[in-house]
Amino acid sequence: MSMPTDKLHHRFVALSTAHVADACLRAGLPVRCAPAEVRPVVAGGRMAGRVLPTRHAGSVDIFLEAIDRAAPCDVLVVDNAGRTDEACVGDLVVLEAQAAGLAGLVVWGLHRDTVDIRAVGLPVFSLGATPTGPQRLDPRPADAVTSAQVGQWTVGPDDVALADEDGVLFVPGDRVGELLDLAESIRDTERRQADRIRAGESLRTQVGFGAYLAGRAQNPALTFREHLRAVGGAIEE
Repeated sequence: MSMPTDKLHHRFVALSTAHVADACLRAGLPVRCAPAEVRPVVAGGRMAGRVLPTRHAGSVDIFLEAIDRAAPCDVLVVDNAGRTDEACVGDLVVLEAQAAGLAGLVVWGLHRDTVDIRAVGLPVFSLGATPTGPQRLDPRPADAVTSAQVGQWTVGPDDVALADEDGVLFVPGDRVGELLDLAESIRDTERRQADRIRAGESLRTQVGFGAYLAGRAQNPALTFREHLRAVGGAIEE
């Protein structure tokens, strides 16, 4: 990751994943969101950090191995293939991650011990909860601690995980500074637009919606996104 962890946290605290997702669009990068079903276990949880990948095979030792080599503020990303027949993470793993200084966990699968995890307070994002743990022990994957799959995306230590109440987003670590710059610009534009709406100037007026409709009448291929970019609007639809 090209940005120091403390600076990443300081900058992301004033942003949202939505701002950064729009920044990815502006930068021409894929918007790598975890599936919408991956939700925060701890209300209000948010985190930012380098991806610490693990592929679960039925035993907790893979998490302990990853945590043992973690850097402070890493995000443990657990790939359990999106399974909904078992929980792969419980309160002890979350406590261990917190004690090691991790920023939080993303679980492509289920957790358990919900009440205890909420009491710990470390941000955890998962597909949901079930009482049963794994009853299997599969062969350890060759890439067990080098990459993880979350939905359609494969992520690894070169990526940064950002998460808040809107969900989880993965961005390239070597582009994170550029993306945060763009996200801050988008945020500031949106705030100005919101202030103007509150002051009585409609968003339609601000973005020249009438001109867009007229332009589209002349050129049916004109998109609203193209129009917004021409006028400096922040909305990416």
